[in-house]
Amino acid sequence: MKNIVFILCILIFSIIALAQDLQPIKLLPPQTEKGKTLMKALEERCTTREYSDRAMSLQDISNVLWAANGINRVKEMKHTAPTAMNWQEIDIYVVLGKGIFLYDPHDSTLYPVVKGDLREQAGTQDYVKNAPLNLIYVADYSKMKNAEEEKKESYASADAAFIADNVYLVCAAFDMGCVVRASVDREKLSATLKLLPFQHIVFGQTIGFLK
Repeated sequence: MKNIVFILCILIFSIIALAQDLQPIKLLPPQTEKGKTLMKALEERCTTREYSDRAMSLQDISNVLWAANGINRVKEMKHTAPTAMNWQEIDIYVVLGKGIFLYDPHDSTLYPVVKGDLREQAGTQDYVKNAPLNLIYVADYSKMKNAEEEKKESYASADAAFIADNVYLVCAAFDMGCVVRASVDREKLSATLKLLPFQHIVFGQTIGFLK
């Protein structure tokens, strides 16, 4: 137990050092009364690999993250996306032009992880480094209690996919585009994020406005 506490303390101090001058970002309430209907969003859902140079506002980012895996039942602290056994093992790292943040859905806040424009680490494709928003889905295997070790990857992949599909729908509803990407240099990005051995990058998702 002492070793685990020691490791967690090192991780926290490392994140603080990396984030430097970045401040937490308080997200806005989601615009649940705006956007296209679900059926229209399903009709227009598509994969996009070309984006305009239009910046995303804090409201845009807030809408995307709440739809992705925000809290939709406050009393029960339940999310917009399901997970097996309610493990809630998927963390969302938010890659912006000024730095990388960790999304905390419980208080709707982005907490700084590392400062700087590191979008090129979010994926290997050229368009990734210019897109306004990239999400990295990280599975925390330590939360997957009683799961067989060889099945954790498949569970985490399915749970991350539920989140990614929510993002596809909110993007369609608000005239944005996105694409899920397995092409991530996991070793390099894991080092940048200071992930622990039980944290595993599942895949990434790029988001921006349509051209």
